[in-house]
Amino acid sequence: MKSILGIAANKPKPSPLEGSGNFRVLPAEFNPQQISRREWWLWFSALLVTTLSSVAFLLSSFTSFFRHSDHFYEIRSDQARWATLCLLLIFNAWLVYRQWSFRRLRKQSAEQSLDAQAMPQQFSEAAGLDPITGLYTRSSLEQHLGKEVARARRQNSALSLATLHVDEFAHLSARYGKPAVDAALKELARRLKKASRGSDIAARLSDDDFLLLLPECGVNEVRQVLNRLGAVEVSSSGQKIPLNFTTGWVDYQPGDLPADLLKRAAELLHLYDTAAHDSFSTTLAPH
Repeated sequence: MKSILGIAANKPKPSPLEGSGNFRVLPAEFNPQQISRREWWLWFSALLVTTLSSVAFLLSSFTSFFRHSDHFYEIRSDQARWATLCLLLIFNAWLVYRQWSFRRLRKQSAEQSLDAQAMPQQFSEAAGLDPITGLYTRSSLEQHLGKEVARARRQNSALSLATLHVDEFAHLSARYGKPAVDAALKELARRLKKASRGSDIAARLSDDDFLLLLPECGVNEVRQVLNRLGAVEVSSSGQKIPLNFTTGWVDYQPGDLPADLLKRAAELLHLYDTAAHDSFSTTLAPH
């Protein structure tokens, strides 16, 4: 765009280093400390202007300062008071505007902070990872499972899915609270990763259901992997939280599709869930 003088107007462009959208670096004026400092100076200015206005009104009451009004630059006492009042009104209008602008900046800063806090979870979901445990999600598992099923069919190799169901998950959350249960799930995820081989993939299907994709792994190897998990127990707020779980596995049969394996695994997990609801859990019994 050209200006009225015919010279191209240089419109400042944001630096690519600042990022875009929610990833853009916040301007300096969005800094809460900078906003607080500006507010402090605003109130200091208001106090100073109020003091000077009071002094001006006080001095205008002394007629000795306004003995002559022969020249245009000499004013009367009432004119001095009206001038002081007008200046005070203009300053109050500017003060209200600045307060409104500071409130708007604080609101924008709070929204940016919330976006920044939500970024790790958005990154995890975009990468196909569960935000709590860091394990793969169901959609990511399905992609890997399709590749492994094709490889098992092509090479006529073994392929297994190990299932893991956390017992009485809802009761654990109600008794210990979500943060404590999340800590236990993180420990379980760490055990799953530690027990897995380099080619294995651990995923969280739902709140209480987990799967291990085990390429070139038969029944004996699946048992060895699951036995390496051990008992999971974490401490939170002085309480020990045991995380009981039930494990099982399904293996690939010639001609199986990825959906067939997932269906059998889901049926097995549903069986565990039904059995857990129908039985008495010794883990939650009072000590």
